[in-house]
Amino acid sequence: MTDKTLVAFVKEGLERGQSRSAISEALTAAGWQRGEIQSALGQFADVAFPIAVPRPQPYVSAREAFLYLTFFILLGIVSWSLGSLFYGLIDATFKDPLDLKDYQIRRNTDRIRGAIAGLIVGTPIFLFLARHLRKARRTRPEMQGSRIRKWLTYLSLVVAGCTLVGDAISLIYNLLKGDMTTTFVLKSLVLALIAGAIFIYFLKDAERGDDFDPEAG
Repeated sequence: MTDKTLVAFVKEGLERGQSRSAISEALTAAGWQRGEIQSALGQFADVAFPIAVPRPQPYVSAREAFLYLTFFILLGIVSWSLGSLFYGLIDATFKDPLDLKDYQIRRNTDRIRGAIAGLIVGTPIFLFLARHLRKARRTRPEMQGSRIRKWLTYLSLVVAGCTLVGDAISLIYNLLKGDMTTTFVLKSLVLALIAGAIFIYFLKDAERGDDFDPEAG
């Protein structure tokens, strides 16, 4: 957080007609760091007006942090459960004659059962939170600049993007190896669809949020 004394000095300097470069030079001579000076100057818009015009500041709220963290955790649970369900159904439909042992069948059945349980519990809460946050962002546009939302959004993009790249590498590797089974192709497709949907959604969401972020770009 920028020092309040520094911000007050910058505000008074701008309102007295001092240029940004003159204020920066004076503060540098006084011993302030360049980053601190730029941060303080960045809190005011560079517009012609008799008094200093503040820029919109990043939105921070403990309540919203809790909601967004819960939302992204549930996103992981729902995505994992959905993928696990499809994986289990694929294994059950395209059975390998070499993998018909009782313990393998029971393990796959348990995986499907666990995935269904995860979806039943996680999906309604996830959809409720998604609807609540979407409505809140429409009524309170400053939430678009939420720092916690921005970091979690880009973290999701990194995870989804790495998953897509890894899936493509695995698919090409098995193609070159000549080991392209129906089960492998279908599982790769499921993974690509889930990760791709998450990546596209949060890429658009990140772009919308950056429109409200004074430090973006």
